[in-house]
Amino acid sequence: MTNKITNIKEVLSEPVTIPVEAYVSESYARDERDKLWRKVWLQAGRVEEVPEPGNFITYEVLDDSVIIVMTDEGIRAYHNACPHRGRRLIDVPPGAHNAKGQRSQFFCGYHGWRFNTRGENTHIPHQDDWQGVLDKQCTSLTPVKVDTWGGWIWINLDSDCEPLQDYLDPVTSMLDPFELQNMRFRWRKWGVFDCNWKVAMEAFNETYHVQTTHPEFNKYGAFRGWAKTHGKHSNIGYERPKDMDENQSAKLRVSENDDPRVSTAEMQTYTWEKANTNTTQTLVDAANRLAEELPEGTPADQVLKHWIESARKDDEARGVIWPTVDPAHVAKSGTAWQIFPNFQIGHSVNNALCYSARPHGYDPDKCIFEAAVYELFPPGEEPQTEWEFSPPTEEAWCYVLSQDFSNMAAVQQGMKSMGFSGTKPNPYMERSTANLHRNLAQYMGTGSPKPLGDNKK
Repeated sequence: MTNKITNIKEVLSEPVTIPVEAYVSESYARDERDKLWRKVWLQAGRVEEVPEPGNFITYEVLDDSVIIVMTDEGIRAYHNACPHRGRRLIDVPPGAHNAKGQRSQFFCGYHGWRFNTRGENTHIPHQDDWQGVLDKQCTSLTPVKVDTWGGWIWINLDSDCEPLQDYLDPVTSMLDPFELQNMRFRWRKWGVFDCNWKVAMEAFNETYHVQTTHPEFNKYGAFRGWAKTHGKHSNIGYERPKDMDENQSAKLRVSENDDPRVSTAEMQTYTWEKANTNTTQTLVDAANRLAEELPEGTPADQVLKHWIESARKDDEARGVIWPTVDPAHVAKSGTAWQIFPNFQIGHSVNNALCYSARPHGYDPDKCIFEAAVYELFPPGEEPQTEWEFSPPTEEAWCYVLSQDFSNMAAVQQGMKSMGFSGTKPNPYMERSTANLHRNLAQYMGTGSPKPLGDNKK
């Protein structure tokens, strides 16, 4: 099988098995700090969170805390540690997702050392006591590599890392046409979940689970999907009938069952009310007009075309302009991209659903899970949102996501069973999971996927 984007033979197209070490081992979890989290590019926030000079946010992963601040010269990032005695300059409020604020300088509450937003030391009490040996190098904040793409801020703790664009390739070329930088939060939530961060990410990086975990969607069509690898990263999408527009491979899909005018409206309404993701009010309203605007018997491909064009016009009338993306490119881009190691972008032309997970301390059974829905809004009408702490319940997240969450802790516990020999991902639909562990093994030096038949030889 050849990948249409990279034009090379697909890797991991044969069945493999993955050992449980990466999910349950305490020593593996500790090794991740130096071998993984301090070596990769991490999505750490949005550009619009630091709009003016002095605006800052923090990002924490295990023992490392990073200050991300807007300066007159652009966004900069520093280790959140005073070079004097190591005290954090910014404390995260108890129970908060991160710290944020606006400052012209950072002040150490221990001994009063001060730093401007360029990381330069501006004041040391009794500096003469050091007999003149303090210099700029040992008194400035330690910089962290930082860059932006897609409207997100990315950091890398490795000072010798490759450029962000090289690291993300080919994600940027595939998703740039969707102009994700123009979207803004509709909602954003986070919580501490009872599973490893990989279990959390793997709950959303394939469509194989849809038929069983979300049975309510089965009446709207077949949700058989594919997964493709792209070096460090991967993407997933849906198969489509041969007579359907290539948009049907992506997120904005019509129902294939019964009368597509009616069932598409039902599917959009259900998604809006029970998932609160993957659609917008404009798309729901346009779907609910299909039965009025199209005659009975209209083929599904024409329903899809009319629905998207109608919603696009409705949004244009209120000042929301969708990017125009060629259907063939939409089909190749699929429904979501898994960016190694811990960020997923579920993209479309007018909204996005993104997931992220990272360790919660060194307990392999815990993780910090985040999800956010982005949307295009009329200029000046973007909602003001905050990170909302949310336990993994239906009341906090809506019904559909709670269905996914119900698997996570159960998977984490089941993996520790004496009778479990390792995961066996579907080589067509769950290849993203296998690719995650193939790349993890390159960083960690252990846990590489093995051919599933090897244990029978």
